[in-house]
Amino acid sequence: MDNETTTIKGIFADMLKIVNIFENREVLRSTYTPDYLPHRSEQVKALATVLVSALRGETPSNVLIYGKTGTGKTAVAKHVGQELERTGELYGVSSVVIYINCEVVDTQYRLLASLARHFEKEIPMTGWPTDQVYTEFKNALDSSRRIAIIILDEVDKLVDKGDDVLYNLTRINADLKKAKVSLIGITNDLKFTEFLDPRVKSSLGEEEIIFPPYDANQIRDILQERAKMAFKQAVLEETVIPLCAAYAAQEHGDARRALDLLRVSGELAERAKATRVLEEHVKQAQEKIETDRIVEVVKTLPTQSKLVLLSAVLLGHQSDGNLTTGEAYNIYKQMCRMIGIDILTQRRVTDLISELDMLGILNATIVSKGRYGRTKEISLSVPTDSTRKVLFEDYRLKPLEGFIPPSQSKLYI
Repeated sequence: MDNETTTIKGIFADMLKIVNIFENREVLRSTYTPDYLPHRSEQVKALATVLVSALRGETPSNVLIYGKTGTGKTAVAKHVGQELERTGELYGVSSVVIYINCEVVDTQYRLLASLARHFEKEIPMTGWPTDQVYTEFKNALDSSRRIAIIILDEVDKLVDKGDDVLYNLTRINADLKKAKVSLIGITNDLKFTEFLDPRVKSSLGEEEIIFPPYDANQIRDILQERAKMAFKQAVLEETVIPLCAAYAAQEHGDARRALDLLRVSGELAERAKATRVLEEHVKQAQEKIETDRIVEVVKTLPTQSKLVLLSAVLLGHQSDGNLTTGEAYNIYKQMCRMIGIDILTQRRVTDLISELDMLGILNATIVSKGRYGRTKEISLSVPTDSTRKVLFEDYRLKPLEGFIPPSQSKLYI
């Protein structure tokens, strides 16, 4: 027992003896805002051109920023915002930049309360009418002459709950006497404005800036820039950064994913007590990140989608080829009966298969069967064992753990 206690007591001391290959790993996190943004000077200039009017005491136009995940939207908006505040101080212009992630602050009440608190107004977490919170924010903002730039990241998440708050914010300047407000909306959803009230759409999107995906070479430049700050000298094997860039370029040019990949590669090398980050660490990191992503996605699926996925997982064990939707549907129906869950129509199950395809969990392709018409064939795009394990963590699916589907010859409807 004493030996065990000693081992536990010394566990962190032992870990601290590991060679640290990082100089500053925080540089590789998505929350870090760098001073230099490679391959985004055009977008930086476009946003600065809009916001410069704040330094002249005028109200800048509202801006909508579009682009896929990991294309530098948030980094550019924060970077330009910080520069605006710094320059405002030099010129004696009071400008304040407020950043809010609408995935976290996802209701009108929370958003207005967060904005009000930024100007030192005490707002309870719940309980007040939304109109009162809006008035408190407006009065606090208008207490002195200033220009407020409000960055609403993932603004589409806010609109899911209705666009009243955006309607109010886009019209707030008409109610202000001293202060002025400009909105910057950031979204991954190019169709986001289709769901907006036309009046909100025209005032929120006065200016639009598009962020294209990065290519592999551009991602490599970004990684090299961050790696200088993140790692100690000469700890990266030459192929590490190009490989991280290549993996991320396959994911629609996602620089955030590339940075995660490089950081996790370093962490895996460190845990293995290696003195350098090697290509094999990148491959391990890619597998780990992909598995983690799948686990998170599968965990949050609705029960019906989990059952459809489980039918593909169970049939995948029996077959080397692709499975048809008819085969999957038959197994799905059996499992629903076993655990007492409503059976959806085959058409609805086919829709769920399409949704799983979009999430990258299944691969669904329509194939011609000649005179027998067309059918959809499905195959798993994710590791079978880890997916199965996550599915059976759901208590509703637990009774199916020992279920073995009948042979496929008996599966056709």
